[in-house]
Amino acid sequence: MTERDLSEFAAPARRPYRVGYAPGAYDLFHIGHLNILRHARSQCDYLVAGVVSDEMAEIAKGRRPMIPLVERLEIVRSVKYVDAAFVETVPDKVETWKQVRFDVIFKGDDWRGTPKGDRLEKDFAEHGVDVVYFPYTVHTSSTQLRRALDALSQPLAAEQRG
Repeated sequence: MTERDLSEFAAPARRPYRVGYAPGAYDLFHIGHLNILRHARSQCDYLVAGVVSDEMAEIAKGRRPMIPLVERLEIVRSVKYVDAAFVETVPDKVETWKQVRFDVIFKGDDWRGTPKGDRLEKDFAEHGVDVVYFPYTVHTSSTQLRRALDALSQPLAAEQRG
């Protein structure tokens, strides 16, 4: 996002449209990512996708993404449902909100009813931001794709050693 883009978000109460925010690592981009972005865009007028930095992903998930940030950012920015992409560099979503000024944040329903989800709802209620959950795509996830790639690479590594 440019500074001009961010300045448009500075006064949410005065703008005539609803800004949505869909954060994620977006590593190994798959149908679940596309579904979240598609559903999010249907519930707002302007969608910002938050792409977590490599460092933030490592802190949150215990490992760095397989796809580097600049590539993940370009992929997400190119999705037709996304109006802007923003690099998340802090773990606190309220700090991100202070920069982006969205009206609604979208998360997978695997967050609903968890301590993280409850905290997110409480923190954003104080700022008038809605939290909307979308169904988690159970049959496809970056974790499953990473496991499959790891399993495929083990025989290759053994061949290269042998």
